[in-house]
Amino acid sequence: MDEREAALRQAHGHAVRWLASLSDRPVPARAPVDEIVRALGAELPDAPSTPADVVDLLATACEPGLTAFPSGRFYGFVIGGTEPAALAADWLVSAWDQNCVMRAVSPAYTAAEEIAGAWLLDLLGLPPDSAVGFTTGATMANFTCLAAARDTVLRRTGWNVARDGLVGGPPVRVVAGQDRHMSIDLALRYLGLGRPELVEADAQGRIDPGALRRTLAAPGPSTGPGPTIVILQAGDIHSGAFDPFRETVRAAREADAWVHVDGAFGLWAAASPDRAHLTDGCAGADSWATDAHKTLNVPYDCGLAIVRDPAALRSAMGERGDYLIQHEHGDPVDKVPELSRRGRAFTVWAALRSLGRQGVADLVDRLCRHASAFAAGICEIEGATVLNDVVFTQVCAEFGDDERTDRVLARLLDEGAAWISGSTWHGRRVMRISVSNWSTTDEDVAHTLDAIRRASDGT
Repeated sequence: MDEREAALRQAHGHAVRWLASLSDRPVPARAPVDEIVRALGAELPDAPSTPADVVDLLATACEPGLTAFPSGRFYGFVIGGTEPAALAADWLVSAWDQNCVMRAVSPAYTAAEEIAGAWLLDLLGLPPDSAVGFTTGATMANFTCLAAARDTVLRRTGWNVARDGLVGGPPVRVVAGQDRHMSIDLALRYLGLGRPELVEADAQGRIDPGALRRTLAAPGPSTGPGPTIVILQAGDIHSGAFDPFRETVRAAREADAWVHVDGAFGLWAAASPDRAHLTDGCAGADSWATDAHKTLNVPYDCGLAIVRDPAALRSAMGERGDYLIQHEHGDPVDKVPELSRRGRAFTVWAALRSLGRQGVADLVDRLCRHASAFAAGICEIEGATVLNDVVFTQVCAEFGDDERTDRVLARLLDEGAAWISGSTWHGRRVMRISVSNWSTTDEDVAHTLDAIRRASDGT
């Protein structure tokens, strides 16, 4: 057995043992950073080590400091697990070691990306000729789509941002709901556009169509009509609510604005016949961003940037180099910011091929059913109140006042049966439950509700 095979066997054994431990282990990490540093060894050795020994040390030293994110009882940060076919495909991605940039260099990857992209558009009910780029995550998916938006709305005024930059050009007006996700502000900062103008939202975080119309009718940063981008949301991070797309898209169209939808986890509602009404009218936008490692449950490093006009995306992201072997029909490099990157579409293809259309719908419905069960169970706890309308996978609850809510959260994490994050929503401390993992079962939900009851009784 050579060194590579020995290292892979060692990694396989540790991976299988880790996954087998998820049903019983505490969900929070058990060891702090400094303890892991000591176990790994802070000093760089002078002599080499065998790869198998290195893998064994890494797995053994790090295991106590790992949070069980793949557990069916992790409900923080809208983080999914890893669907089995997608996990196995990701192992192949590392072994194949493809640089997924050009059609001519990795035709296998390009084929998987084109198929997976077409399947995604079909499942999500989006225009079939749209371009689909595979980014690192939802933040870069938003960045990619908004780069295409920025360049396009400026081009309509005669300004070429790729050639001339932003200085001296018309100001771009960006309008978003006051409950937009922070990744929107981050992407706009990267793009040199600054903070958006904020539009009033209702108690669930849905942008108010009338307020959007009034905002768009009022003077923007420039005098008179100017380049405008409107950002809508499919799935509020706290309530799970969806913007009323038909009215808001219509209002944006009347203002000649580019419409972008941030649907990091909520865009997948469109894949379920029972939930698709939540995205009614969403397909009328110009671009959409989502994250396959959330609701679809593929490994990390897999955002999806979808743009109705492929030429707009290619113009914003495309690169040319004399040494590149570029194809007349376009290449993966034309749709995302990076050159070197992993074969993200392989894992998406594997997840979709494994689940099929019905399996994706069942996954979405199952996550929503668990969220509803959490809401019903929490309402039975004395002093607890569910604050949001549970329409998708998010549940926000409080336990009388901010101090008690934080005590419940602390006791819950100390016990370790589940991992649920706290947050502040509308000025109140809340327990925020995000049901995102394919492996969460009815038993996991019941077990977690029992732990919440114990934490609440102890406060």
